[in-house]
Amino acid sequence: MKDLLLQYKPFLLFLGKFLLTYLVLTILYQAYLNRFDVAKSEVDTFTQWVAGQTETVLSWVDDQSFIMPHQSEPSVKLFYHNKYVSRIIEGCNAVSVMILFVAFVIAFTGKFRSTVLFVFFGIVLIHVLNVGRIALLSIALYHFPQYEQLLHGVVFPLIIYGVVFLLWVIWVNKFSLHAAAASKK
Repeated sequence: MKDLLLQYKPFLLFLGKFLLTYLVLTILYQAYLNRFDVAKSEVDTFTQWVAGQTETVLSWVDDQSFIMPHQSEPSVKLFYHNKYVSRIIEGCNAVSVMILFVAFVIAFTGKFRSTVLFVFFGIVLIHVLNVGRIALLSIALYHFPQYEQLLHGVVFPLIIYGVVFLLWVIWVNKFSLHAAAASKK
C-alpha cells in the first residue's frame, strides 16, 4: 500500500489540491449567492455587472439594446433591437468556470508569482470572453432563434470551455513546476 501511495503521490497531491481549492471556492461563492433572495427575484451583483457590460457591448452594434430586471425570476432581461432575446441568470456570469480554472491552476503547482498573475489574467480573459460570448449569442438568437439549442447548448459553451482548456495547456506546459522540471531534463 505504501508503495502505491508513493507511486501515485504526484497524482494524489494534484487531486487533493484541486478538490480542496474547488470546494473552498465553491463554498465561498455559494455563501456570496446566499446573500440574495431568489424568492424576491434578486440577482447577484456580479451577474448584474455582466449584464450591464453585455448591454454596453451590444450598444456598440445597436443603440436599441438594453437590459431590465426580470420581474418574476432572478435574472436580467436582455433586449436587442428592442426585442427580448435572452435572459442572463447567475450561471451566465462564468464564475463557476473561473472557479474550475483556478482550481486546476493551483492544483498544477507553479511559482507563487506566476500562479497569481496567470490566475488574475486568466480570470480577466474568461470574463471578457464571456461578456463577448453573451453579446454574440444575443445577436445570433435575434437573427436565428430556431438554433437556440445549438447556439446556447453547444457552440458558445464550446468557445468558453475551449479557451479554458487552452489556458490550462499553456499553464501546464509553460508555467507550472511540471514544465520547469521537464525543461531541466
